[in-house]
Amino acid sequence: MALLGKGVLAIWNGIKPEAEDDFVAWHVREHIPERVGLAGFLRGRRYVALNGHPKYFNFYETLSTADLSSATYQARLNAPTDWTRQVVAHFLDTSRTICDVAWSIGLGEGGFIEAISFETTLAPNELTSVLRSAMNTALQAIPGIVGIHLLQGRTEAGLAQTAERALRGGPDKVAAWILLIEGSSPEALARFRTTTGNDSELERHGAASRINRGLYALQFALTKAEISAS
Repeated sequence: MALLGKGVLAIWNGIKPEAEDDFVAWHVREHIPERVGLAGFLRGRRYVALNGHPKYFNFYETLSTADLSSATYQARLNAPTDWTRQVVAHFLDTSRTICDVAWSIGLGEGGFIEAISFETTLAPNELTSVLRSAMNTALQAIPGIVGIHLLQGRTEAGLAQTAERALRGGPDKVAAWILLIEGSSPEALARFRTTTGNDSELERHGAASRINRGLYALQFALTKAEISAS
């Protein structure tokens, strides 16, 4: 389905092997519920790589990017729980980008997602228009593709030092643009990779070189409505 809001926090991370079980439990039992419970946060999702790096991809949908720089959210970033301190210190290769939703198309949700980050030399309006036309074609032509979303990274946003960032060590990577393709099966996304969504086609529609991509399976999702009802 279309994304729930106009803002997204997109995160890739690895985790040291000795902390992986703790990471999975913390993410489901504490971290995602805590974040989705904040004002403006609408849904959180975590995926694990079938192929791609880093191993985990997760993102939060928010009403707007303003919710990702609010005083309430910043307060949480600067007051990590003991469990957060224990887990986040073991993160590897973290990429964390605050994004505006350029556009979002589709109906329903898929259990698998292709997450692609890239740069471009095109003006933002030109890129969003050209890619939307191409991705509409893919949505209609490939059975099993249920949603496609283009995110524009705010590469200077969210870079302020916080207590949580300090736990991760060095600076986080950021993505200029992110394209998310939701599918009902890995086979649907494999077909996307070999047709409309291959690197050459993406470059033809405005993506610059150094395209990074990974195929991920959904592990956990939580909405604001589910928290409110619990």
